Amino acid sequence: MLQSFSIIFSIAAFFSFVNYKWLRLPATIGLLLMSLVAMIIITLSKNIFPEFYIFFCDIVTGSDFKTLLLDGILSFLLFAGALHVNIQDLEKEKWSILLFATLSVLISTFMVGGLIFGASMLIGVELPFVHALLFGALISPTDPIAVMSILKKANISKSLGIKIEGESLFNDGIGVVVFSGILIVAGIGEHTAENSLGVQIGKLFLEEAVGGIVYGVLLGVIGYALIKSVKENPQLAVMISLAIVMGGYALASIIHVSGPLAMVVSGMIIGNRLHLATGKGATRKMLNEIWEVLDDVFNGILFVLIGLSIHLLKFDMNYLTLGLLAIFIVLIARFISVLLPYSLLKHAEDTPFKTVSILTWGGLRGGISVALALSLTDNTSSEIILYITYTIVLFSILVQGLSIGAFAKKIYS
Repeated sequence: MLQSFSIIFSIAAFFSFVNYKWLRLPATIGLLLMSLVAMIIITLSKNIFPEFYIFFCDIVTGSDFKTLLLDGILSFLLFAGALHVNIQDLEKEKWSILLFATLSVLISTFMVGGLIFGASMLIGVELPFVHALLFGALISPTDPIAVMSILKKANISKSLGIKIEGESLFNDGIGVVVFSGILIVAGIGEHTAENSLGVQIGKLFLEEAVGGIVYGVLLGVIGYALIKSVKENPQLAVMISLAIVMGGYALASIIHVSGPLAMVVSGMIIGNRLHLATGKGATRKMLNEIWEVLDDVFNGILFVLIGLSIHLLKFDMNYLTLGLLAIFIVLIARFISVLLPYSLLKHAEDTPFKTVSILTWGGLRGGISVALALSLTDNTSSEIILYITYTIVLFSILVQGLSIGAFAKKIYS
């Protein structure tokens, strides 16, 4: 695995250089695009250079995408993203973020699941309803962090920017909890015979979601106290922050609480209590620089892996048709799942349709969806779900990601 990771890291660094010097695309989109092109070329030449093709396939397989993301990269990305979130700004939009990260995810899960189940029946693809719900759960969490810089350049309101940023940080953890709950319903997840299904799902939510938030607060308070006590030693402060992420995330899986939620909460507490946004002082400066580099590195690795993993898909016309239909289904479900909670609250924006449209088109799907799809076994329609997940993720990043800036400027012009 270490060798595969090292090669992928080197590819990510090279592609980042090419993108910076010539393509000038948003980093994540440029890396994904180059990885896709590279893997397509390698696949087309597999009859001429079979050993070279097998070598690259082994690299992707050896990196263990699912484990690498869910047990490693995700913790760094969420913590890094949360470090510079202003809690006071988040407080102003707390109800919107709460509804988008919970109610919207649930609405989208069941809408997507139901519509995908119907669409699969129409085109003759066998996809049981509970498996369709699994797809709905893994595709509902959004990943708008990748386009935040583009949205800022489009001069969207501060209120809308906070909604997008806050939702993106919290709904990954909620999405994983919903996904795990549906696995229990499907009879695949961890459950016990002595408890009813409802009790098991309720217990899962309390342990994972609520437990993750409480655990994150504890990690954040301890991390802040430790870093503050060594503020004259920037290197040690960085080491402590890394230990909070790596050790804290590992312990979260042992005590069965949500690691993603814990990373978000601890990152916000540490970042705000240390006032990292000011960048004043050697310790703050080093923490900012190190975590910005880590964020870029792991984002690069993630999107290169998404592109290189395209070889896992075998062409099937029915699956492709279902995937194309799923693009529209997911966008419709996203619009409705945002509109309903949005209409329950008062907002600073006086143009609800425009705001919901931005939230819909800017709701990208990314690595978490692919990783959850890869975690499924053969008895959960894994091949079909992975195919349509990839179709949506590629459309989301390449089409929505490249056009969201122009879309936002046009809709607010």
